[in-house]
Amino acid sequence: MTRAVALIDGEHYPPVVRDALAALPYDWVGAILVGGTEKLRDGGDYGVPLVDAFGDAELVVDLSDEPVLGPAKRLRWASRALAAGLPYVGADFRFDPPRFEPFELPSIAVIGTGKRVGKTAASVHVARLLARDRDVLAVAMGRGGPPEPEVVETPPTIAELVERSRAGRHAASDHLELAALAGVPTIGCRRAGGGFAGAVFDSNVAAGARLAAERRPDAVVFDGSGAAVPPVATTARIAVTPSVQEAFAYMNVYRVLISDLVVLLGDDRVEQIGGVPVVCAHLRLRPEEPLEGRVAVFTAGPAGVDHLDADVVLHSTALADRPALRRQLAETKADTYLVELKAAAIDVVAEHALVHGKRVVLAGNDVVADGRELDEAILSLLPAAVTA
Repeated sequence: MTRAVALIDGEHYPPVVRDALAALPYDWVGAILVGGTEKLRDGGDYGVPLVDAFGDAELVVDLSDEPVLGPAKRLRWASRALAAGLPYVGADFRFDPPRFEPFELPSIAVIGTGKRVGKTAASVHVARLLARDRDVLAVAMGRGGPPEPEVVETPPTIAELVERSRAGRHAASDHLELAALAGVPTIGCRRAGGGFAGAVFDSNVAAGARLAAERRPDAVVFDGSGAAVPPVATTARIAVTPSVQEAFAYMNVYRVLISDLVVLLGDDRVEQIGGVPVVCAHLRLRPEEPLEGRVAVFTAGPAGVDHLDADVVLHSTALADRPALRRQLAETKADTYLVELKAAAIDVVAEHALVHGKRVVLAGNDVVADGRELDEAILSLLPAAVTA
């Protein structure tokens, strides 16, 4: 029989819980009382011992209910169970731990709690940092990635990205952004779908990981996609989130609990989330080349531009809104377009620039730590580099 631990509450009359436990086909290692006092009596007998942890259970069974465990609290318990490698089941639901392919090389996965939270910027930072004294390769997965894993050996130029776009391919996929900004060889992969815990329905990331392993780099950086987690058992993981509230939303708790470091890119100031150490930081837009003349800035989020040494005549955050972007381009008089490599950066902004003789400069985002040393925290996640 499967060894199981039950989640129970004091809103249920103890004999009701005891009979339910006896009727279920599990070998109970105990029950965790998660709250509620309405029907809780001293000396209540549940027929199993009360415990405060999962112990050696193989399954977590939720016998609780509203109001003790509402949807948000249940998903936190589900996150804890999945992070412990345990399925979490209830009356009409079941969550199973995502599966991760083994990977033998030193590696770090960078995952996000959602889309556009600064995850790829963090991946770029990690890759550039490790590449100071290591042979580094990055593997990225995206919803617009290639049908077969694609190796990008050198940073793509604007002209090459436009050519890719004109051929009907996605020219702003995460692996292209990584290759352009981190300056390391990058393998592009794709994924479809994403679950509560970050699992994907379909992807070619496992094939991309095998291709990375064949090249025998010193370290591999796996870049997640939105809230989807690379399905690879990496040496360590870094979770990127814009706020503590976001980190506790839905099953983001799971993403935090399976990580070794949290990079908090917001206004919150904490040292830990769920027992995982936190580095507080912010993003700073950085042009890859000097800016000239009047500058129009195109970003996918509200990045600051006040620090730019340039005559900024437009700051558009409409990269993901093609109709609005086209209207802004038609009305803007600028000499240089500074653009993040996301969404419609190439098929709309770069195309418009080529037609109208404008210069295009790619924009990266530096991850600037506010307190604890970010680089030190990242380097501690992998073995030290081997020097000749």
